[in-house]
This record gives sequence, structure tokens and C-alpha cells, in this order.
Amino acid sequence: MDKIYAAPGNAGTARLAENLDIGPGDIDGLLKAAREKRVDLTVVGPEAPLAAGIVDRFQAEGLAIFGPTRAAARIESSKIFTRELLAKYNIPGAAGASFTLYDEASRYLEGRKTPVVIKADGLAAGKGVVVAGSVDQARQALSDFMQTKTLGAAGDRVIIEECLIGKEMSYFAFSDGASIAPMLPACDYKRAYDGGRGPNTGGMGSYCPPRFHMPALAEEINETIMKPTVAALASEGAPYKGVLYAGLMITDNGPKVMEFNARFGDPETQVVLPLLKTDLADIMLAAIEGRLAGTEIEWSSQSCCGVVMASGGYPGSYRTGFDISGLDDLDDDIMVFQAGTKLADDGRAVTSGGRVLAVAATADSLAAARRQVYSNLLRIGFEGCHYRKDIAQIKEG
Repeated sequence: MDKIYAAPGNAGTARLAENLDIGPGDIDGLLKAAREKRVDLTVVGPEAPLAAGIVDRFQAEGLAIFGPTRAAARIESSKIFTRELLAKYNIPGAAGASFTLYDEASRYLEGRKTPVVIKADGLAAGKGVVVAGSVDQARQALSDFMQTKTLGAAGDRVIIEECLIGKEMSYFAFSDGASIAPMLPACDYKRAYDGGRGPNTGGMGSYCPPRFHMPALAEEINETIMKPTVAALASEGAPYKGVLYAGLMITDNGPKVMEFNARFGDPETQVVLPLLKTDLADIMLAAIEGRLAGTEIEWSSQSCCGVVMASGGYPGSYRTGFDISGLDDLDDDIMVFQAGTKLADDGRAVTSGGRVLAVAATADSLAAARRQVYSNLLRIGFEGCHYRKDIAQIKEG
């Protein structure tokens, strides 16, 4: 690999790639850059350009790009589409209903057992799901989404679903439109504060693999959810190529789908991919070219733990532009994945977002990986930073 470009990039990618000042929504600009720089493979990170059809545009120009088409990306960009797909093809998910009118949705809640889950149909940057502990809270969420329009058009349509009970798991698979190659699963932590308290976030940390993940469970997930979903999308005329990311609840009645994402998601990816031993680019090209079934993929037997360091106030309002110290004072085997960072004019790394960075480590045991992460976290600092202290804090026995 001669060169890597990152658009728009951050202070972390600047260490190993050339950052391009092109936003993820500027598909024309990205397409122009890929042509001019003769890029051999484009990998799409965020969901918005997928939903906008970036893959379709690149394919029309004969450029190799890893990710689903706009039609296939509806698996994430429209929760109602996903709900209807699951029902049509008998793929296990939560019971519920979809609505376009507030009054109808509000009436549906009458006598409904709580907690219930309220989901905005469209993309909402992780803010479109509310677990309501009472009917009043559910109606408030409906009002926020459908009447006040706190999420804009994303909340024009909603889903009301049962609240699934069990163990959460993030499950990933590469897909070439016909076959899948499963990855290792992960568990993430969505709430802002220790003990699962506080508002939902984009993720405050994760670990891989879960201790309860067994070969029999993986087989059940592949046969009842992942393979049927890829087959269903192909049947709908939208073959899925890319990473299919299933947010699952492992219930007493088996695994059930809570949501799908149409791409790698963080912070889970930051603990899954460090355990991948096969070249990632080779896998992506195999998926694009429809030859995934013949590609051997090898994984490490180690564990990985990652913890997110966030700006003060996140996921609410927060300030940025603070110096980040300690990034060059870490153990050699520590990985730092930067997200909400940028380079100042003098080359300093400063904060530029809510989730600033994630610190990750691999080790022969999850406990050892966790110790490495937290001991190195203490060396990194920026004004107002906060992080959860209980990531991967699993009781033995």
C-alpha cells in the first residue's frame, strides 16, 4: 500500500495518512479526489454518505468502494424498512408497530406494558432511540420526535417496540451480497456514566469477545439472523456488500435484532479489528468482488478492551479546542483511536468533538487488557475529560 488518504481525517489519522479537507457529505468532492489521486480502494466510515448513495456514485464511475449501496443501506437509514424486512422474512426481532401520526402512536401506548422503546425512523446520530419507563415518558419522546421535531425529518415516522430483556451483543459480519464471513462479537456501553446511568451516547467503551459468546450461539445468530438478512436484501433487489452490524439482544428465546448498522461502528470496531490477523484490505476486496466464500479469515485468541475519553458535558453541550497531553507517553502496545480531535496550526492535537478518543489494548485475558487500558488512561489529559471506570468490569464466577 503506497499511500492512505483520510477525509476529513483528524489529528490521529494525520500520523499515518494524508488528511483531505473534504466532508463526508461532499460526495462530488470525494469522488473527484478518488479519481485524481487514483485511489484503488475507498472505505466508507459514517452512515450518512452511505444513505446518500456514495457507493452507487463510485460504482457508476468504476471505482472500488467498500460499503452497501443506498438501497441496501436502508437497513440502517430506515428503521421501519428494517422492521418490515424482518417481519416479511421471519427474522427474529422485537414486537411492535410503526406510525406516521402522533395521535395514533399515542393511542397505541394506552395500556401498553412498560418499559417500551421509541425509535425514530431515520438517521439520528445515536439519539433516535428512547427506552421509556412509563407511558408518560414514551409520549414525551413521541412528542419530541414527531411534534417538536428535535431530530428533524428523522423523527417524522416512529416505531414503538417491546423492550427486549437479556444480554446485549454487537455482532458483525463481512458480506459480499451472497455469503457472509462472521467477525468476533463485542459488548459496548451506551450510557454516559458508571453503572449504566445517564443519557445514551454513541458508546463509551467496549470489549471483545463477550465471555458468554460460544460457537453454538454464533451458529444460531448466523443461521437465524445474519444469513437470512443478507438473503432477504438480495431478494429485495438490494444485495448487501460491506459490513453488516447487528445490535442483538440474547434473550431466553434466542437472539433477536434490536437494530442494524450498515458499516463498522465505534467503539466496537476499535476492539474487534485489533484481533483480526488477516489483511483487512484483502477481505474488503474479496467482498467487493463477490469471492468472500473462498477467503480464509484468521482471528487472534486474545481479548481486547477499549475505553472512550469524552469532552466534559458530552453527550450534552460541551466545549472544544483543549490541548490533549500524554499521547506520546503511552506503553508501546497501547492503541489510541482518535475521533473528536484536530491539529492546531502549530501541530498540537486539540479536542474537536464529544467523544475525543478511545484507548485500547489487547492481552491474553480481558482482565489484563483492561488493566493496561486504565493504567495508560491516567497519562492522557485534556480539560473536562471524563470516561467510565467500569468498562469490561466483569465479575468472576
